[in-house]
Amino acid sequence: MDTFDLVTLLIVLCAALAYLNHRFIGLPSVIGLLVLSLGLSTVVWTSNHIFHLELAAKLENVIVHLDFSKALLEVMLSFMLFAGSFHADTEAIRREAKSIGIMAVLGTFIKTVVVAGLLYWCSMWLGMPMEWIYCLLFGALIAPTDPIAVLGILNRTKIPERVKTNIIGESLFNDGVGIVVFLTILEIVEKGKESFTIGGMLLLFAQEAIGGVLFGIALGYGAFLLLKSIDDYETEILITLAAVMGGYVLADALHISGPLAMVVAGLVTGSKTSREKSMSATTEQYLDRFWELLDMGLNAILFLLIGLRLVGLEFNGPLLILGIVAIITMLLARFITVKFLSTLFRKTINTTHREQIIVVWSGLKGGLSLAMALSIPHLPVKEPIVFITYAIVLFSIIVQGLSIEWVVRRNTRS
Repeated sequence: MDTFDLVTLLIVLCAALAYLNHRFIGLPSVIGLLVLSLGLSTVVWTSNHIFHLELAAKLENVIVHLDFSKALLEVMLSFMLFAGSFHADTEAIRREAKSIGIMAVLGTFIKTVVVAGLLYWCSMWLGMPMEWIYCLLFGALIAPTDPIAVLGILNRTKIPERVKTNIIGESLFNDGVGIVVFLTILEIVEKGKESFTIGGMLLLFAQEAIGGVLFGIALGYGAFLLLKSIDDYETEILITLAAVMGGYVLADALHISGPLAMVVAGLVTGSKTSREKSMSATTEQYLDRFWELLDMGLNAILFLLIGLRLVGLEFNGPLLILGIVAIITMLLARFITVKFLSTLFRKTINTTHREQIIVVWSGLKGGLSLAMALSIPHLPVKEPIVFITYAIVLFSIIVQGLSIEWVVRRNTRS
């Protein structure tokens, strides 16, 4: 199946499942798409392996060979991060910058270690021991909250604005930190422990993260100057598209964090000041609608792909148990991290116990963690890591996503 046929199939499936959800089920769009695509995956697998239908076999073959990791990390992520930050409240994020920075940087490092320690102990207890380095690798990919999942679900939820700003800000920035930590640990796995040095890791972090932020500021300001110099919404939409696509490719060539660059560029371009100085009312309206539509479409395809990825996933009884343990481990690690940092930086983070519960339960995982898991080379632990990551992503989006409003209501009562 060529690229055009594949894209056509995905869009047709997205449209069909989105219609079924909106017409008959009524779940939040991203959750509804995920649930229905899981059902579709089950039907495809059953039709192929039990009834041996040729069409099901062909469809399963297409799904299994979809390069999910490449599709998200190299194609979709730049657009979705820019769109999310373009519509974010830049002023609110600036006001909460210190607490967001603490949770995005320190929080990601702490969660990585805590998840690794809990998983290492649990895997030993279950009789399925995992080496410490592989537990760290898993901790790095599951530590970041996913900005795509968070923005897709929390924008529909009435969370107190200050708490919501911190959750969204953390999700936008911590993926860059998580990816740097993940790539560093993956390099140790591939090249051996002798390749690792603290100085090397700090240099990589500075290059990727700080470089990404600085590049994003330059990219966003450059787009702002171009938008300010003309008043033609069609051309201005093309300018933002060029900034995202060209900027992401250039960031990769410079070996700096493309995701962080897109987040910062979106915040700079979409800030209240930039909008007032560089966009007419017509341009602002068209830009908002264009990026909202693009974000909605890519979100739909992403959650469809997550659901379809169930096909071809190998699992058994012990892996199911490990998956359940990993879910509990993930929640416990986030609770420990939020509680520890909120206590240590009490004046900066300034959250009540009830607000911390909301922050913990809103730490959704999504396609980014799954993409990182699937990008692991063929190592003995790849399949177990992919499976438990998938289990956490499904639990996070479906269970946490559907119950977040209840958790918020319960913890905001006076």
